[in-house]
Amino acid sequence: MPPRRAVTGRSQEPRQRFVEELRLLRAQKGDSLRQLGDVLGWDWSLFGKMESGQTIGGPEVAEALDQHYGTPGLLLTLWELAAADPTQFKERYRRYMTLEAEALSLWHYAVSVLPGTLQTEGYAHEVLKVGGTKGEELTRQVEARVGRRKLLTGEDAPPFRTILSEAVLRTPLDDAEEWRKQLEHLAEAAERPNLTLQVLPHDAGPHGLVSTAVMFLRLPDGRTVAYTENAHRGELIEETSSVERLQRAYDAVRDLALSPAESRRFVMRMLEEASCEPST
Repeated sequence: MPPRRAVTGRSQEPRQRFVEELRLLRAQKGDSLRQLGDVLGWDWSLFGKMESGQTIGGPEVAEALDQHYGTPGLLLTLWELAAADPTQFKERYRRYMTLEAEALSLWHYAVSVLPGTLQTEGYAHEVLKVGGTKGEELTRQVEARVGRRKLLTGEDAPPFRTILSEAVLRTPLDDAEEWRKQLEHLAEAAERPNLTLQVLPHDAGPHGLVSTAVMFLRLPDGRTVAYTENAHRGELIEETSSVERLQRAYDAVRDLALSPAESRRFVMRMLEEASCEPST
């Protein structure tokens, strides 16, 4: 299906529209990429990558461009739409991402990797790289994953519960500093009123989700859907009886997990241990 076009002739696809506006505004201003870099203080190659769609940059770049071009709020708004656009994710994740954005509440269990909504940029980069993503695709996927953190912040952020297998917190990144940053971010996130974090200790024993990472989404129409994932594939499950079976397994895991207060202390111990280890 060809991209939708508005009556203006400009794209209605968020990332492409952002790119078009960047190109148009620079052409109207008469700046070269190098001149733009000199004026705003970023390497000019960043603006080239933004105009080619390789990256959308960060919100601070969009704000600086708005000020430079005299378009207060325009590019920042387009940047926000591009960052939230589910089409930036791989095809099999797109319907899930759309539902995630609509969810009234979310609850999650992690087998070995933190949920994307709680990952720092460094953590996301290393996890995606190990999974085989590289080059421009790696840059795009890291941006998309980090952008998902906005889902859990703000006054209208939905309630989110995550249960982390102890293995998640016992599997550090190769970069010790990035690992400390991730643990600090996790500890801070656990203090948010809409977020409940629990740790499932190793000695909890076998359980029904021992090899299954899962996210449940409660939707505005009253339905709950589940998304299960392993190292090779993910699956969106909408059939009621299958979702209910997973929910019963999740409830059993929650009963085995440490309390939220005990779990926060567990995360802080992991952070203290990581802070005592010498950087490599």
